[in-house]
Amino acid sequence: MNCLIVDDDELSRRVIEDLVQDNSSLTLVKSCEDAMEAIRILKDSHVDLLFLDIEMPKISGMELIQNLDPLPQVIFVTSHSEYAVESYEYDVTDFVQKPINPARFMKAVQKAEKKFESNRATVSAQDGTVFIKTDSKLVRLDKTEILWIEALGNYMRIFTKEKKYTILSTMKEIAEKLSGDEFVRVHRSYMVRLDKILSIEDNYIVINNKQISIGKAYKERLGEKLNML
Repeated sequence: MNCLIVDDDELSRRVIEDLVQDNSSLTLVKSCEDAMEAIRILKDSHVDLLFLDIEMPKISGMELIQNLDPLPQVIFVTSHSEYAVESYEYDVTDFVQKPINPARFMKAVQKAEKKFESNRATVSAQDGTVFIKTDSKLVRLDKTEILWIEALGNYMRIFTKEKKYTILSTMKEIAEKLSGDEFVRVHRSYMVRLDKILSIEDNYIVINNKQISIGKAYKERLGEKLNML
């Protein structure tokens, strides 16, 4: 799992960095001293897990998670135990108190690993429905409602006319599960449902007033899928 450390205390950051390096399942993307820096990194990098302090200058850890979409898994690492109850209202993975106990820290990481593995999308090919794990619950979605799917690193956004769902998966996994004549990949970051395409102009597709770019590597495959007169 790719992880990001956000803590304004340098000593705490170093302790967490050492613990992360000792765990082969974790890859440290960056260690930040404030939430503003973390926001910049999250825009450009895929992060599965945040090790996050709560009381920090300018933007607190609690304020940060309230404004992230999609929200990675969060393990709060803080000396302020009074935030424990509130933190679980935001579906955080765990709450570790400072000073950090290595055994307790690793237990929190193991909890995140289990959640990471279980939060994959599953598809039912028998009745044309998709079961997606979102907001800690399984939601059943008719595949005919899907307009397009957009990749966000190891997260995917599934768009319908009324809603969008963010799930933990990859484009490769989604493409394998939605194989057949209904969907086609048109870009490194996009898959569309063929019968939802309104028009194709130049190098983009129009679906529900959304312009989706067509990648050069995917043009031929799209042409093969289209029912052209």
